[in-house]
Amino acid sequence: MSAIAQPVSATAARPARKPSGWSQLKLLLPYVFRYKRMVAVGMVALTLTGLLGSLPQLIIGSITDLLHAAPQPLSTLTGTARAILHPLFAFYAPLSRHALGLYCIILVVVMLIKGFFSFWSRWILIGMSREIEYDLRNDLLTRLLAMDPEFYSKNRTGDLMSRVTNDLNAVRMVLGPGIMYTANTIATMVMAVYFMIKLSPVLTMWVLIPVPFVAFAVRYFGQIIHRLSEQIQAALGVLSTRAQENLTGVRVIRAYAQEKPEIESFDRANRDYVDHNIKLIGSWSLFFPALAALIGVTVVILLGMGGVQVIHGRISLGTFLAFYTFLGQLVFPMIAIGFVTNIFQRGAASMGRLNYILKAQPNIRNAAVLEDEAPPEGVRGNRQSSKRAGEESAATQATIRGEIEFRNLTFTYPTGSNGTPGPVVLHDINLEIPAGSTLAIVGPTGSGKSTLAALVARLWEAPPGTLLIDGVSIRDYPLETLRRSIGFVPQDTFLFSETIRENIAFGVDILDEEQVLEAAEIATISGEILSFPQRYETMVGERGITLSGGQKQRTSLARAILRQPKILVLDDSLSSVDTDTEERILKQLATVMRQRTTILVAHRISTVKNADQIVVLREGHIIERGTHDELLELNGYYADLYQKQLLEEELERE
Repeated sequence: MSAIAQPVSATAARPARKPSGWSQLKLLLPYVFRYKRMVAVGMVALTLTGLLGSLPQLIIGSITDLLHAAPQPLSTLTGTARAILHPLFAFYAPLSRHALGLYCIILVVVMLIKGFFSFWSRWILIGMSREIEYDLRNDLLTRLLAMDPEFYSKNRTGDLMSRVTNDLNAVRMVLGPGIMYTANTIATMVMAVYFMIKLSPVLTMWVLIPVPFVAFAVRYFGQIIHRLSEQIQAALGVLSTRAQENLTGVRVIRAYAQEKPEIESFDRANRDYVDHNIKLIGSWSLFFPALAALIGVTVVILLGMGGVQVIHGRISLGTFLAFYTFLGQLVFPMIAIGFVTNIFQRGAASMGRLNYILKAQPNIRNAAVLEDEAPPEGVRGNRQSSKRAGEESAATQATIRGEIEFRNLTFTYPTGSNGTPGPVVLHDINLEIPAGSTLAIVGPTGSGKSTLAALVARLWEAPPGTLLIDGVSIRDYPLETLRRSIGFVPQDTFLFSETIRENIAFGVDILDEEQVLEAAEIATISGEILSFPQRYETMVGERGITLSGGQKQRTSLARAILRQPKILVLDDSLSSVDTDTEERILKQLATVMRQRTTILVAHRISTVKNADQIVVLREGHIIERGTHDELLELNGYYADLYQKQLLEEELERE
């Protein structure tokens, strides 16, 4: 797995033992058990295919003895095996055209029935693998959507995309062709070896001499293939990341004329991926000739030892031919061992990379989930759990009014090197925001404004007891309840590659056309939307590339307004619009903001001057607070910023 995806603790005394391929693949068992009926029917069909696959060899041997005028077919076949095949030998007659015709008809019928069961075994087992692939893909997306920003700060998008596409396909190959070929190989080998022993135990012993060498070759090359497969998948993750970043940032690359360096960087990642594949090809180039050589040795042994037995009359020519065809039937399973080895080793390596996602746990979870996972802590701990459960029940049932309180909040992003905390971003924040009021946050870049806003939406986890909504810890609210009560417009505006209507209505269960139009009107984007040829059905392109920065911000603002949240968080969401447009938006928002708690993060004084409360952040500390007029009287950072912006406006007018 990539080092990016799985950072290693610096405090580890020694490297952890690498999990085996089986320990990775056994996590697929719950998915397989969901379709146990399909698996059972598929295995029955495969078993019948294996059983029927032994009959053509016996029929061909009988036909050979018939043409050679042997007194009885396959004379060395005795005991239970001959009793089972008695119906096949009942009409045997040396040099009989009638018997020959019957044997030919039976051979055709057997091949047709075998093909029928072979078709259904493939249809069922490959179909089962597709169903499990569907379940796995849904589970992976569900897990990725549940993860918090910390997870994505440690894992690249391209690598994650590689895992849920290429690695998932490798795992599906294990569930479909891997299981099918393994079961088919086992059934075929068991039946072939059984009848070979019945036909000639001595000859069987001789031809099976190379089998231990085959097992050794499979184990040796399997370990090499597993290691190289992990390296290939990791290299593919890096390559996918480079491609994703180049496509996403293509405008920046062109603007800075960095096409050549980026192509060279991609070429290095591409070459690394190809080199690892060439190493794997080298292993395969040795593996398959080694298997072919061992199979060739087996055939030579059969021709030599079997030919001698035919010459001395110990076995009939039909028995020898049946034995030879059984050995030929074993050739495919021997080759399939190599093919299946590749499938399982690649699948195990890929499943290990998928397990990293499936086992990942978000740090931000519902309180009930955390309580279920917490170990018992005695009577006192149980009382605390009961109290917390009661608070959670109240938080779940109550309607959020929007009163927000920060109590001695000190926050550090948990994204430092090796998973250690980074520098402190917010220091000892104490702040009360009454329900229905407006709080504005200003301050220089990097002062912690966006962090404070993100904590309210619980995109990052505030320390316990430091952030309360309506007097209840934010951790005690179910995430869905909390986030449905919050309209959040982030600083980095994101639009989906859909229509403007769908972007505005994102997250709303029941779409009301009038409400969409009203939200667009409040965000002052409706006039521009109506000027587009397709109006609200206009496709905005990837990340809203067809819209200007201001249009994207206002579309995102309309999306938040449409939700009619109790808490509205605007994180510098008007920075890309001009002052006139900003003034119109604020006038439209005035009615909306009176009905809900609003947090405004901005750099312009014109955006925040009418707020009920304004705080100034600097280096994570609140250095000033009050109304617009009160802060001007302080003659501090806020007043200085106000004077500078007034001067800039005068210069622009001139």
